Amino acid sequence: MSRIITLTTDFGYQDPFAGIMKGVVSGIDPAATIIDLTHGVTPQDVTGGALALAAAVDFFPDGAVHVAVVDPGVGGDRRPILLETDRACFIGPDNGLLSLAANRQRLIRTVHLSNPAYHLRPTSTTFHGRDIFAPAAAHLSAGVPPEQLGQTVDTCEALSLPAPEEHAAGRIAGKVIYIDGFGNLTTNVRGEDLERFDPKSVSVRTGDRLIRGLSANYASAGTGNYLALVNSWGFLEISRCDGNAQAGLDARVGAPVLVAGDAVAVGAK
Repeated sequence: MSRIITLTTDFGYQDPFAGIMKGVVSGIDPAATIIDLTHGVTPQDVTGGALALAAAVDFFPDGAVHVAVVDPGVGGDRRPILLETDRACFIGPDNGLLSLAANRQRLIRTVHLSNPAYHLRPTSTTFHGRDIFAPAAAHLSAGVPPEQLGQTVDTCEALSLPAPEEHAAGRIAGKVIYIDGFGNLTTNVRGEDLERFDPKSVSVRTGDRLIRGLSANYASAGTGNYLALVNSWGFLEISRCDGNAQAGLDARVGAPVLVAGDAVAVGAK
């Protein structure tokens, strides 16, 4: 039975690379359903790609095959791998890109995609998305067992998001880890990190901008105003109502963010 195959890449929309991968999949398993998660990951941003994939996988039915290609080390020593979990399969480079998503599920096996019978020939050293990852996904969708695609291995690279630092006097030092297409700044401060604070007392500073209080939604801040809220991924986000926070703040991934607030009173609900 053919499967859903999703694609997450940093290929962009100008070049034919993503379309070529779809052509390869369709040539091997015409019945596969191909869904683009995104091809707009910032080039070579492995963490950004991992976050995007991890945010999406829970919304797909069991049995989906998720192919991700953000691969600065293509053609080098990093292995092409398949992670089989109890709910899905993840295919891509062994550089941590797959780990955040796969860790949301129970890992069954890791396969080094080393069987050349399931690669396109000749195999390019610069386009493993076409020659290794897309064929592996298509053969898997068509019914080839994961272990037939290569050698089972014991380890794979894991990506760890930087943890925010706890400071004295109720302060958290975090940073921007992802910027979406609207210019919203996702930080590494999680919603549960903010539960200790009275929401009205929270202040969020990045650069010269100080935002007071947590908003319930984008519109509540008023047009043109900056706001802070917990986004749909569960992270603290800095946004601008009807605007672009990245452009307005000249923000970049890695920009420091300082959160402060008053502790929730004992017994408060």
